[in-house]
Amino acid sequence: MNQTPRSAESGPDEDDDSAAAPPPRRTSRFPSSARWTIVFTVVILALVIAIWPRGADSDSGGPATSPTATGPRATDAQADDAQMAQARQDAALPPCPETGLPQAARSALAGVSVPCLADGADYDVGTGTAGRPMVVNMWAVWCLPCRRELPVVDSYAQRAGDAVTVLAVHAQEGAQNPYLALRFLIENGVHLPSVLDTDAAIAAALGAPRVFPSTILVRADGTVAKVLPQVFDTPDEIADVVQQYLGVST
Repeated sequence: MNQTPRSAESGPDEDDDSAAAPPPRRTSRFPSSARWTIVFTVVILALVIAIWPRGADSDSGGPATSPTATGPRATDAQADDAQMAQARQDAALPPCPETGLPQAARSALAGVSVPCLADGADYDVGTGTAGRPMVVNMWAVWCLPCRRELPVVDSYAQRAGDAVTVLAVHAQEGAQNPYLALRFLIENGVHLPSVLDTDAAIAAALGAPRVFPSTILVRADGTVAKVLPQVFDTPDEIADVVQQYLGVST
């Protein structure tokens, strides 16, 4: 009995094992987004462990670090006296300003006292900065744009000289750890007069927003001329706003 030959163009028979379709790929039980979340969490934990100061346990005699509801924070660990002394020496910060000028009765900073980062002493901000226009830069160690802007503010301060007072103010969040603030300034080569706004007293007095960095321009009589929640990229940009809002050419 004759059989009709199969055309070369016809598709493979269903029973032809050589042309069987490949088995389906096994899919993961975890979606891609979940896997990346796990990887990110592991990396963050590794970074925290890497930067956590060693030797702060009971055997070293150092102060213990109190965990928070979500676990210990790297900014909670405190340096000992020797580490603080070395950091202050390395930072070589200038002393906090003392203009020697009378303070106006309506100064926004009247009665505000905070720790001076250069030596840890209590500093009367209203009295120390009285009678001279001032540029206040609010920053924090955990603020990435601050790392870029603070050297710019430092360059502007050197350029301005005694025409205006430039004061760096570490925001309340993280201000309880002066060692980290000093290390931040050392690493970025910044030598600005600096204070720690531990109780947010400066922020409240000047109406500073919870945006970092922020710059507040203060008149010679201690009143606020302008609040600028922005990042400055050059000393010229700071000089422009000082001229515009304080009327001082620098």
